[in-house]
Amino acid sequence: MVVAWGERHHGHHLAPLQATHEVIDWRPEVPRADRVRVKEHTCDCRATFYELCRAGGLMFVRRTHRLRGVVTVHEAPWVLSKEVEALWLRLLIGSAR
Repeated sequence: MVVAWGERHHGHHLAPLQATHEVIDWRPEVPRADRVRVKEHTCDCRATFYELCRAGGLMFVRRTHRLRGVVTVHEAPWVLSKEVEALWLRLLIGSAR
C-alpha cells in the first residue's frame, strides 16, 4: 500500500467480539526494554487500539485506551513470537479480547 504524504494510514479494524472468546491476561504496562518495535497495529480511530510489539527477543500485544483525555496502557504477557502472533490473529478475528 502506498500512502501519499499527509494521508493517515489506518491499521486493521477488529472483527466483532465473539460470544465465546478468550479473555487476554492484560497487565499494567511496565517499561522492560529500551526500544519497542511495533510490527502491526489496529486503527486508532477508536477509543481502544492494539499494537503487536517486539522487544528484547520477545513479543507482546499492547492495548491503549483513551477516554476523556485519560490514556491507559496494558500489555499481554511477553512471550515467544509464535504464541503472540497466534494471539494477535485471535484478537483480530474477535475470538480474544
